[in-house]
Amino acid sequence: MPIGDTIPWTAVRWDDVLFVVLAAVLLVSALLVVTMRDIIRCGLAMIVSFAALAGIYVMLGNPLIAATQVLVYIGAISVLVLFAIMLTQTKNAPARLAFQTQAWAAGLAAVVIAVIVTATVLATTWPTAPTRLWTVTSDVAHALFRDYVLPFEVVSVLLTAAVIGAVLLARREISGGGEDK
Repeated sequence: MPIGDTIPWTAVRWDDVLFVVLAAVLLVSALLVVTMRDIIRCGLAMIVSFAALAGIYVMLGNPLIAATQVLVYIGAISVLVLFAIMLTQTKNAPARLAFQTQAWAAGLAAVVIAVIVTATVLATTWPTAPTRLWTVTSDVAHALFRDYVLPFEVVSVLLTAAVIGAVLLARREISGGGEDK
């Protein structure tokens, strides 16, 4: 194809366009999570980024991981984080987050990690798959709910206890002398 010729729209696949859109939504919402000052809006942007990631999982042919992403991360973790934020904020606390004093160090670390990841990706020879791989959802579901039911339930109880402990620690009132009750 000579320089200057355009690619016809019929040559563009819809799944490529959808992937680019989902990836852009994921990146923008993830940036909003870490840059916005209102913590509730940060939580909502986190939900959008989780939803975009679930869409990418669907496009990759893994609906079980996408459903898990929606149920666990959007349905449980994000809602839990938002409720914990709303329950633990006091009336006289600032409604907006203040940027930390270590922002320059975090930015430097992010740039170094981005350079390392980019160098690794460019130096790796990636094999190409002849066709899209599909997972058998029923096999994964049977293994999870037949062989790993006990560890699954233990982790859920542990996470519940951790959240209850965090809420109790955050809600602890301080007496007038600055000491805990």
